[in-house]
Amino acid sequence: MKQVKIGAGQGFYGDIIEPALDLAENTDVQYLAFDTLAELTLAILQKDRQKDPSLGYTKDITRTARTLLPYVHEKGIKLITNAGGLNPEGARREVMRVAKELGITGIKVGVATGDDLFHRLDELERAGVDLSDTDTGRPLEEVRDRLLFASAYLGARPIVEALEQGADVVITGRTTDTAQFLAPAVFELGWRWDDWDKLAQGLVLGHLMECSGQVTGGNFSGDWWNIEDLDRIGYPLAEVSEDGSFVITKAPGTGGRVSVDTVREQLLYEIHDPRRYITPDAIVDLTTVRLEDDGPDRVKVSGAKGSPAPPTLKAIMGYSNGFMGMGMVGFSWPNALSKAKRAADIVRKQADRMGIQYEEFSADFLGVNALHGPAAPILDEDFINEVFLRVTIRTKDRAEAEKIGRLLPPLVLNGPPGVAMMPFAARPRELIGLWSFLVPRELIESQVRVSVEEVR
Repeated sequence: MKQVKIGAGQGFYGDIIEPALDLAENTDVQYLAFDTLAELTLAILQKDRQKDPSLGYTKDITRTARTLLPYVHEKGIKLITNAGGLNPEGARREVMRVAKELGITGIKVGVATGDDLFHRLDELERAGVDLSDTDTGRPLEEVRDRLLFASAYLGARPIVEALEQGADVVITGRTTDTAQFLAPAVFELGWRWDDWDKLAQGLVLGHLMECSGQVTGGNFSGDWWNIEDLDRIGYPLAEVSEDGSFVITKAPGTGGRVSVDTVREQLLYEIHDPRRYITPDAIVDLTTVRLEDDGPDRVKVSGAKGSPAPPTLKAIMGYSNGFMGMGMVGFSWPNALSKAKRAADIVRKQADRMGIQYEEFSADFLGVNALHGPAAPILDEDFINEVFLRVTIRTKDRAEAEKIGRLLPPLVLNGPPGVAMMPFAARPRELIGLWSFLVPRELIESQVRVSVEEVR
């Protein structure tokens, strides 16, 4: 039975490159897929593009290209990435620049565009698209003047089209996390776009691999203390068969673990309705998936059921949602928590007296409740060695956010005893709100364009 081998090279913007290099050097991987775009990553890229119009893609594509293009050239490995972000053409120019710098010619770099909706919102409204937020029902007018980006989630089709045109490297903007992994399976194994069960298997493959090391023992909530050599974790490698079944494994000699439990945990990651995992390519029923031990660090996955793709595509927008100001100070035993609480009270009263215009005020106690909030159990202060107070405010403008940090240094002399570190204030940063809506897919797909250029 025909197979294709697909590896995960990246799980987020800024991920390490060594596991992808392990796969390229030490396995017979045919495709390496890189998922770089979390929702808020687009906001980061928009800020880059505002400073320099040639940017707007994830800058680590330079490192990826410099590290892996030699393997594209010598071993025929193909790279698929959504690192194009808000500027796929700019990302292509950078990859081609690196290729020329390395003396590599003859490779073809494909780009898929059409996901960027920022300048199409008026057009979509005229076409009858409801741009109100699907989560809250708020009308777009509330945030229209604060929008930073707007992108639709594309599926695997434009990636497959680029591969059909001979691309060795495929760069997209906002595609689904699963699309980078489904596309090579469709292309190599000849799956039809209405073969829903095979597409479902390919989407399960993508879902399992999109977060790189999470399926090979990273962030594992089971016996994590027994997982060896996470300092050199291996990223997943999938052996995908023509019938849709596949085996998840990793490069030999790397750290981490592939087991039914690590795979099962990732299978449920970010899933709302396991019977209806909705993507642009198909809707997947995850409740029918079977996981089988296939040997050391090998798990076979089969049984996913698919149904037709939805008539709409999800789109996401980011908008400026104010600014965050933050300051931090630590207090030591004894009574560290009581000291930190008193300090928070002092700062809040001073902020109010000064007339600082904040919309939210938060005091968290690191080591006590900063992660679990009111759900955290009350601790006996006698057993707390130190507590760090973090004060944050949300404001409408940067200048107001900056003021809160100035209230913490005086606590060294004017507050409770036992300050454990010099207070510091972080630079105010812009907060990004997210906004989603649905668009009839024909309004998006009619504007998708694929082009391939050769490095000469």
